[in-house]
Amino acid sequence: RPNETDARGVTRPGMVLAMHKPVGVACSMRDPGRRVFDLLPPRFRARSPALSSIGRLDKETSGLLLLTDDGTLLHRIISPKAGIAKVYEAELAETLRGDETDLFASGTLLLESESTPLLPAALQILGPRKARLTLHEGRYHQVRRMFAATGNAVTALHRVAIGGLALDALGLAPSQWSVLDAEEIARVFVVP
Repeated sequence: RPNETDARGVTRPGMVLAMHKPVGVACSMRDPGRRVFDLLPPRFRARSPALSSIGRLDKETSGLLLLTDDGTLLHRIISPKAGIAKVYEAELAETLRGDETDLFASGTLLLESESTPLLPAALQILGPRKARLTLHEGRYHQVRRMFAATGNAVTALHRVAIGGLALDALGLAPSQWSVLDAEEIARVFVVP
C-alpha cells in the first residue's frame, strides 16, 4: 500500500482510496451538508496535494467512489479516451418497457438539451424494475437522464464497479474506505 508520509513526516502524493459512498453524502466541497471528506480521518483532509474524487456520485447515489491526490492518475481514469467502464445498478419507478437494451446500445440516444448522442451502453435486466447499466462516459446525471428519456425514473442508484474494480470484492460497508494497493489500482484499467 502507498506510504502516507516519508521519513520526515511529509505527505507523499500517490494515495488512492476506495470508498463505499452512502446515500445523503455529497462529493463536492462546495455542497452543503455531509461530504465524503467528512468520512475520512482529519489527516487525510489536510493532505497536500489535496484528495479529490475521481468523478462524482450525486448525493442520492451510493456505491464505489475513488479518491486520490495524484492528478495524473485522476485524469487518466476520467479521460473520455480511456473509456473506463462504470457499472451501476438502478431501481426504477416503472416496469422496463423492453426496448431499453437496444436503445442504450445504439449510440443514438440524445439526452435532453444535448446535441451529441451518448456512447453505446450495455443494459442487463435484473428484474422488472431493476437493471445493471455499464457506461463508458460520465455525463451529468447520465443514468438518471437515460432512464428519464424512456419515460422512467430511477428511485435508487448504486455504482458497483469502476473498470475491473468491484465494490463487493473490496468488502466495504457504507461509509467505509480503504487505501488501494497497486494491484487494486491496476484493476480499474481492466475491462470487466
